[in-house]
Amino acid sequence: MTQPAPSAQHHGPEKGTVSGPAPAPPSKPGGRPRALGLRIDVRNLSLLGVLAVLALVGGLTEPDAFLDTGNLQLILTQSSVIGVVTVGVTLVIIGGGIDLSVGAMVALASVWATTLATQDFGFAGILFTAVIVGLAAGLVNGVLIAYGRLVPFIATLAMLASARGLALQITDGKTQIVTVQSVLDLGLPDAYVLGIPPLVLVFAAVTVVGWLILNRTTFGRRTVAIGGNAEAARLAGIDVRRQRLYLYLLSGLCCGIAAFMLIILSGSGQNTNGNLYELDAIAAAIIGGTLLSGGRGTIVGSVLGVLIFTTITNIFALNNLQSDVQQIAKGAIIVAAVLVQRRTLRNGET
Repeated sequence: MTQPAPSAQHHGPEKGTVSGPAPAPPSKPGGRPRALGLRIDVRNLSLLGVLAVLALVGGLTEPDAFLDTGNLQLILTQSSVIGVVTVGVTLVIIGGGIDLSVGAMVALASVWATTLATQDFGFAGILFTAVIVGLAAGLVNGVLIAYGRLVPFIATLAMLASARGLALQITDGKTQIVTVQSVLDLGLPDAYVLGIPPLVLVFAAVTVVGWLILNRTTFGRRTVAIGGNAEAARLAGIDVRRQRLYLYLLSGLCCGIAAFMLIILSGSGQNTNGNLYELDAIAAAIIGGTLLSGGRGTIVGSVLGVLIFTTITNIFALNNLQSDVQQIAKGAIIVAAVLVQRRTLRNGET
């Protein structure tokens, strides 16, 4: 006679679990979301603190060079290309994936967009080709991972090798010079808007769009859901395979945009473009608080991670320090960030 009550009690929590992580437990209404928001803000504030310390170091060691307007513009410009790539990589990682092919996709898109045949179509031809090649490469990754059920590490590693090889084949190891003046003009000081380089404005626009997608859309909530627990997301009615496909398409799109930005910056297309971008983007995302296991991360944090690494590189260059020391410093920062993440998870602050 007492069986119906336990049955009802058991059925209630099951529904709560499957329906998704959004509703807060009745005993603590809204408690965890507010706490999580506070932790994320504190993390980003700590990253801003790191940037402030780096700026202080740069200002003390090389005050004239580091604080020069041209140098600050250079830091932001150099951050822009890898920053756009990092936005796409961050979304993929939050969704429980990984993309090791972003650097190779940037290279492939940049050389394909700078062939003589493509340049005959002018500005629009170069931009269109770079974006389409990036999307196509992202589509291949997404299809292999979402529907071919390949492990993301293996699929994107294969794309890395294939895209690099194809880029080398297209260029035959030579640099392809851009002759379209309207493209080259975007990299000149005359194109700056209120002292801000156009590439920085593009980076800012991509960052804002990425933040809106992640934080203000159903797509963003689904991305966090499949990264946190793909099976629970599937039971909640989310098409996990299609969501993953879209994430890799977005990553490819970001690589296409970054390739066009790199063309503007360098005035050429080379098969070596985007070298080690995958490592820099993943490292920036980790520094920004994105979990490699998926389910948590912020666009703002990743952008701050990009700025931190670029500023470190700039300070090392101004002080004539060797690149190997710079790499060691970057590695130490990455290890420290991962250790902080593990400590956070161990304390239950997920």
